[in-house]
Amino acid sequence: MHSFEVTGGKKLSGSITPQGAKNEALQIISAVLLTPEPMEIRNIPDILDVNLLIELLGDMGVKINRLSRDTCIFQADDLNIDYLHSDAFRQKSGRLRGSVMTAGPLLARFRKAFIPKPGGDKIGRRRLDTHIIGFEKLGVEFNYHPEDGFFHLEAKNLKGTYLLLDEPSVTGTANLIMAAAMAEGRTTLYNAACEPYIQQLCAMLIRMGAKISGIGSNLLHIDGVPYLGGTTHTMLPDMIEIGSFIGLAAMTQSELTIRNARVDMLGVIPDKFRQLGIELEFRGDDIFIPQQDVYEIQTFIDGSVMTIYDHPWPGFTPDLLSIVLVVATQARGSVLIHQKMFESRLFFVDKLIDMGARIILCDPHRAAVIGLEREQKLRGITMSSPDIRAGVSLLIAALSAEGKSIIQNIEQIDRGYQQIDERLRALGADIVRI
Repeated sequence: MHSFEVTGGKKLSGSITPQGAKNEALQIISAVLLTPEPMEIRNIPDILDVNLLIELLGDMGVKINRLSRDTCIFQADDLNIDYLHSDAFRQKSGRLRGSVMTAGPLLARFRKAFIPKPGGDKIGRRRLDTHIIGFEKLGVEFNYHPEDGFFHLEAKNLKGTYLLLDEPSVTGTANLIMAAAMAEGRTTLYNAACEPYIQQLCAMLIRMGAKISGIGSNLLHIDGVPYLGGTTHTMLPDMIEIGSFIGLAAMTQSELTIRNARVDMLGVIPDKFRQLGIELEFRGDDIFIPQQDVYEIQTFIDGSVMTIYDHPWPGFTPDLLSIVLVVATQARGSVLIHQKMFESRLFFVDKLIDMGARIILCDPHRAAVIGLEREQKLRGITMSSPDIRAGVSLLIAALSAEGKSIIQNIEQIDRGYQQIDERLRALGADIVRI
């Protein structure tokens, strides 16, 4: 097990380029299973979850030509379907929550798939109901086999239908889009997720020959086609990394430039950081964050305390609430953080309280943060990363803190942030992997 040793209190400077989007990558790379033709995917993040999925596809028989760490050519023209019944597939796919994304493409093309019980980080329940119920309505039969821990899915025919999702699940929407793309007839998908990642997936599928309308809304119409061909696709920069770097600049009183941020696809993210009092400026496709000694949390128009909560896109992404919470600890003013979607995602605040932050954990979903106004710095401690986003939030806290911090279980951070220690050292951070 590796740890980060961080000596905080240093101001950073320079520019940093965000990696490709992790959440988009898991969908896009799974989609290569839809066609026997070559698929060239660019701006792939070099992170644990994505590399594990690529390895999994290779084990299934997908030909992989890795032109560079961020560009691959995939060709799924000779898959070993029997591998899906093996213990090796069960063990490897069970380690990766994103392996569920292979179900939609496999059902579309081969009419059968296997979904392991969800794995990943410990932030609360990750339901598969949206996926399974949607597949069933498309004509899929499924059974859970407790002896191997898999959902077995099989369809004699996939037929388009009307699907009203019980929640706008991003992975559920992506899986159902891929399955419906080669189903017979029209599928109407209502209450669909409409994140930029979903828009990117739809745009790529259209280039492959799919027929999809309503992109960017929560109502999609998908007319199934019998065949999908190859294409080239470039992934967006990771919006969660971008938000993390904005928070990092504010907490460490640093002047940073985030390069090639695709500001047109960030939605309300910049505005939420501005509500915390953080100044930022768009310079073309770059984001410039000036050094700020103090940033002040806004109030609502009636003077009441600001509440920041997660909401399906185009609302604020839940993956950045942990970052916002940490940034608020050194602000002037107070804010209520309301994490609606995951009941365990705020449980890392005990580490921040140990560092000296003023936080009241109201319940599993809400935390009140009273900013320290930099009157006192956070202090370095030894702590453990419970999940990807909390891990980076604790890393940001450690970089701003007085003294030395040890962050354990950094494999969680590596799942979502590529070579984060090397990239932060290039900005002047004192961080060592031990």
